[in-house]
Amino acid sequence: MFWTKVVLLSIIGAFIGWMTNVFAIKLIFRPLNPIKIPFMDLYIQGLIPKRKKEIAHSIGHTVETELVSIEEIIDKLIEEENKAEMISEIKKKIKAIAEEKMPSLIPGTIKGMIMLYVDEIIEGEGENAINELSEKLIHKATSKVSISEIIEEKINKFELEKLEAIILNIAKKELKHIELLGGFIGFVIGFVQGIVIQLF
Repeated sequence: MFWTKVVLLSIIGAFIGWMTNVFAIKLIFRPLNPIKIPFMDLYIQGLIPKRKKEIAHSIGHTVETELVSIEEIIDKLIEEENKAEMISEIKKKIKAIAEEKMPSLIPGTIKGMIMLYVDEIIEGEGENAINELSEKLIHKATSKVSISEIIEEKINKFELEKLEAIILNIAKKELKHIELLGGFIGFVIGFVQGIVIQLF
């Protein structure tokens, strides 16, 4: 009889601990919309739906300040290899325009000398011009484009049901472990409580 009561209290404790954690996990997302508690001036709502705007702002700010900035994106786009390609393309474009626009009266040797001189100028000044242009582009982009605002807007528009499904799918094992841990802790508490009640 002694051990029957102890085991029974342990099972009840395990069930309560398990159910407590199941409800706690559910309350991260549910209810999606505020629900008024009758006869009280209180509303209950899931943690993420309630704090969605704050979470979106925090993620956006963290990404922009700690992970990636608009300057880094533009710098990545205009790397050394890209600069060489740009200079090559500029040369081709100028050659094509020059050949089309130069009067046919100009001898080929002079045209060649002019084009060679233009090539040297582009080769010498092209990288500086691209660097200057990229700096202007960065300045313009940073004043007009905000990564944090884009991320914040995207998160705020994201459907909570989809977000819930994604998180639950990714953290399925971990959440199951939390539920089982609640059951285990509840079992231990129930067991200790059962022993104490029976002895005293």
